[in-house]
Amino acid sequence: MITLTLSTGKKLEVDSGTRGIQVADEFEGGEEKLAGLMVNNQVKALTSSIPFDADVAPIYFNEPEGSNIYRRSLCFILAAATNALWPGKRLIVGHSLGYAFYYMFESTTKVSKEEVDALTKKMKEIIEADEAITRRIISYEQAKTLLEKNNQLETRKYLDYVNPEKLLVNTLGDYSDMNIGPLINRTGKIKNFNLLPYQDGFLLRFPMTSDPELIPEFTDHPKIFQIYKKYKDWGKQIHVTSIAAVNELIAKRKINDFIDITETFQAQNFAETALQIQKRGNVKVVLIAGPSSSGKTTSAKKLSLHLQALGYTPRVISLDNYYVGRERNPKDENGNYDYECLEALDVELLNKNLVDLFNGKEIEVPSYNFDLGQPFFTGEKMKLHESDILIMEGIHGLNDKLTPLIDNKLKYKVYLSALTQLNIDDHNRVSTRDNRLIRRIVRDSKFRGKSAASTISMWASVQRGERKYIFPYQNNADSVLNTALDYELSVLKVYAEPLLRCVMPNQKEYAEASRLLQFLNLFSPMPSDYVPVQSIVREFIGGSSFKY
Repeated sequence: MITLTLSTGKKLEVDSGTRGIQVADEFEGGEEKLAGLMVNNQVKALTSSIPFDADVAPIYFNEPEGSNIYRRSLCFILAAATNALWPGKRLIVGHSLGYAFYYMFESTTKVSKEEVDALTKKMKEIIEADEAITRRIISYEQAKTLLEKNNQLETRKYLDYVNPEKLLVNTLGDYSDMNIGPLINRTGKIKNFNLLPYQDGFLLRFPMTSDPELIPEFTDHPKIFQIYKKYKDWGKQIHVTSIAAVNELIAKRKINDFIDITETFQAQNFAETALQIQKRGNVKVVLIAGPSSSGKTTSAKKLSLHLQALGYTPRVISLDNYYVGRERNPKDENGNYDYECLEALDVELLNKNLVDLFNGKEIEVPSYNFDLGQPFFTGEKMKLHESDILIMEGIHGLNDKLTPLIDNKLKYKVYLSALTQLNIDDHNRVSTRDNRLIRRIVRDSKFRGKSAASTISMWASVQRGERKYIFPYQNNADSVLNTALDYELSVLKVYAEPLLRCVMPNQKEYAEASRLLQFLNLFSPMPSDYVPVQSIVREFIGGSSFKY
């Protein structure tokens, strides 16, 4: 017998090995409303067994963990529907686009509306049948046979570089696929989705986390999609589209060449942006924005180098210098200082300084003391000469309310995204969010003395700020630069794993730490010696030739 301590305060004496679904009715809404369970601060499927004493809490669909379970399950149902309609046809997941994932079929120039309609109908049939999604363990040889039968080539290749003795798979009817994370226990719990033809593929659209009943109106981000497509096409050309392909390069000691190619391709994109700025002719300020850990600081420095090569003299003013100070800084709904809102910056002073600079006047550059929370002046002066161009980076760069007095013809806006084109396998993507979070965990530890648990604990707040102040303005960008490097997670793994292992099971951040460790386990490790000194990766691991 074991003791389960429920979040309601109730204690249950049950048999060891009791499945989560057997205690689901102890929580509000019962099994019908639960996406899964939090067992000793780990996300578990309702079909999982509980072998020892544990603290147990419900996971609902309007929570981040529940939303992730919903989306993974929806993707699994899509794969099962595809297999039922067209056995052996390769369905390949792409990147996220708002509240949607982009999908394609291999060797298909364009997915037809008829195919999308057939998939929608089949998925609805599976959902209405309320079929059970079960889990089972199969052997390595069984896994190889299964994946080859399904024509899941990248998933099959993954096995060669992980070589597990056994594999956990999810099964729906006669379809099975590799388990990447917990799923719902039956298909009838998927209430809302739709498929939308888009570009050469289609979008699998899903609800917001905060409102599982609502699929938000689709907002297109064509520039984001085009940069993703550019990198995806490039990945196909060099035959590196999955984690398994990178692991293979590491195993065959060919990773150095790949690093050089990857860095060169990224540099070409920076060079193209610099040329576009030059072609505009009258640009006075380059505004760079992007979410947390997208590499804004290094990107600003790299773009400066490319502009210098074209004859410009870049001058940098940090938006951090324009904080209004704690006395004037707005607070959020919890009474904490909201440093991410536009009102935290002295927009009036910033615009006055820019107007004066562009009119040939000299300004006194402000500074900000983060310890005291006060603005001050050091006496530093700045005046722009004919070849000078300003570089400013910060989260509000794409918002025209930051620079309302500046003519749009004088501004060039750059949006940064760490948009990896790699997939885990055919049906599971490498999340841009996970890439950035791992970057930040490593950087916060190395340069700010923060634990992984501390970084994870504030990540939800960071994401709220991004959704409010950055993502809505993506389409305002003149250019999009992808700062992800397809080899970087093999390097970051070496730094991140020890930090994540320090998160203890009795901390609420343990669930996320465990998930990230499972994700990083897919990558072969690579020493940082191979990383160039001007790489964006160096912003997070140290050793950069740039001064920060």
